[in-house]
Amino acid sequence: MTTHAIPTADLRARLRDPDLFREAALIDGAWLSRADMEVTDPATGGTLGQMPDCTAAETEAAIAAAERAMGPWKARTHLERADLLLAWHRLMLDHADDLASILTAEQGKPLAEAKAEILYGASFVRWFAEEARRINGAVIPSPVPGKMLLAMKEPVGVCAIITPWNFPNAMIARKVAPGLAAGCTMVIKPSDFTPYSALALGVLAERAGIPKGVLNILTGRPEAIGATLTASPVVRKLSFTGSTRVGALLAGQCAPTLKKLSLELGGNAPFIVFDDADVDAAVEGAMASKFRNGGQTCVCANRVLVQSGIHDRFVAALAAKVDALKVGAGTKPGTMIGPMINAAAIAKIEAHVEDALARGATRVTRRRDLGARFADPVVLTGATPDMRLASEETFGPVAPIFRFETEDEALALANGTPFGLAAYFYTADMSRAFRFGAALEVGLVALNTGAVSHAEAPFGGVKASGLGREGAREGIEEYLETKAFHIGGLARIAGGA
Repeated sequence: MTTHAIPTADLRARLRDPDLFREAALIDGAWLSRADMEVTDPATGGTLGQMPDCTAAETEAAIAAAERAMGPWKARTHLERADLLLAWHRLMLDHADDLASILTAEQGKPLAEAKAEILYGASFVRWFAEEARRINGAVIPSPVPGKMLLAMKEPVGVCAIITPWNFPNAMIARKVAPGLAAGCTMVIKPSDFTPYSALALGVLAERAGIPKGVLNILTGRPEAIGATLTASPVVRKLSFTGSTRVGALLAGQCAPTLKKLSLELGGNAPFIVFDDADVDAAVEGAMASKFRNGGQTCVCANRVLVQSGIHDRFVAALAAKVDALKVGAGTKPGTMIGPMINAAAIAKIEAHVEDALARGATRVTRRRDLGARFADPVVLTGATPDMRLASEETFGPVAPIFRFETEDEALALANGTPFGLAAYFYTADMSRAFRFGAALEVGLVALNTGAVSHAEAPFGGVKASGLGREGAREGIEEYLETKAFHIGGLARIAGGA
């Protein structure tokens, strides 16, 4: 298939502020420009731009810059750091359209979804700007006279942030904002598929007045950068979103230096619809959960479990919605699903569908000839636990329907996986709602809704889906250490015994 290059100038020409598009890494306040690697447009395969492939030495330089910046940044008051984050937040909102254009160009999702991601990411920056002023310790009653006990909150230190390609803006905002609010400095490694969203945020951080060295952004292949970050004793925390396989590898690499870890890893989310559910609402929730970003989300419904009494009605309604989806380049008006990120993603999706069909599944949606870079949205009935898509994360627009009879059967299917990130279920029975929700082995439960992420709520998984939480009060605690401060001699100073 022949593809055409998309000159960098064309993307810059579409931006109101062309300076947001940077083909350079950011180390200690300096922009390092080098054309080592190409970034491609997933909709065409054409070249979008270039970027440096940062070396181990350049990674060490970024770590050293973050270490130098750590003392002055930690010494700023919580109010000063909050004000800088609020300035960054305002700039994100002011440049939301340009940030969305950059995101769609490199990641592929429709512009409307890209704009929603920008606003979602910005909400974390605002939230943690506000949380910066509420980093409180505690006074602990002493068990002995003449002594005071304090619990003091301090920043962890230099943090390594490794983010995925599916939400290249929001994952950085969600990880970086609490760290900055806590007083940490950052070395960020965005995906080599989608570096430009990260770099645009770096431009805006500079404009907001965040000092040099506080945010460093390294572009390029992950091997040298990741190995250097994980081996460094200066880096005290790693936050990673990605596959369970890579998360386990990074955790092993961090073990010798005993870094604090936040790992948001793979999922296998069940979407469960009981007979008493509002079927129309459940279909809408399934569309939102399964087909957002073309199914390329860690919390998307990977398995749709429908009770027998409403199975046929639900399947017919869902198939009609899926058949109406418009697939195409994210820049085209009306597009609902953009391209998949690369050929490997397409191959995995097709393999899952072919395996399911070979094992007895039935396709109930129309076939489309979409070209090599797009996945055909599909609903499959007759899904069974022996199919690959039952145990592997498809990461694409495929909705397999599993029929079940009883609540116990649904719970066994839902929990019968090593993963535990998100689960969705629809029911009108409030007794079942609390009983079933409590029994689900996941970090995120959604009852009668297809959305599970807001800045105000903790986000994260259990089992093989990771460690730690992002968002909410818990999100900032991930970047803080607690120091116990024991103060003696107070009774004598007060004149007591």
